[in-house]
Amino acid sequence: MRTLSLAWLTAAFIGLGATAALADISQTDRNFVVQAATGGFAEVDLGRLAAQKGTTSAIKQYGQRLVTDHSQANEELMQIADEAGIELPTEMDRRTASTLQRLRGTTGTGFDQAFIQRMIADHQRDIQLFRKEAQSGSDPTIKGFAQRYLPILQVHLQMAQGLNRPDSSW
Repeated sequence: MRTLSLAWLTAAFIGLGATAALADISQTDRNFVVQAATGGFAEVDLGRLAAQKGTTSAIKQYGQRLVTDHSQANEELMQIADEAGIELPTEMDRRTASTLQRLRGTTGTGFDQAFIQRMIADHQRDIQLFRKEAQSGSDPTIKGFAQRYLPILQVHLQMAQGLNRPDSSW
């Protein structure tokens, strides 16, 4: 009986420790994780579409780069969220679903242009989000994630802007 009580008390203290650790993560950091995951999942879906439908090798390669980079980031972020007890969305957000539907119905250079415009807007928004977390995040693990992936997002934006120039190969 005494052993059972000791085991129960130990489990209770461990549970309290986990609850305290979860409570230590600010709502701002939690919001960042959810927004970053939503954006990352969208980039993978949109990148796959571009790798399939792009009219140039440059658009297809850019799409594949998005899939590769954002898949890696998503895996790390899902692990962070799991360890922190942060629930991530399980369905695509409406904005992404609408964009995917619209892009699936677009062909040729119209697809390329619409895709690149979306990537520029998305990456500008994502860079702001990651920069804010990298500078002022309170959880060191989440802040470190933002610091590691911010330069990758900046490269993605530069690539999209390069593909958006009139002299690009579309």
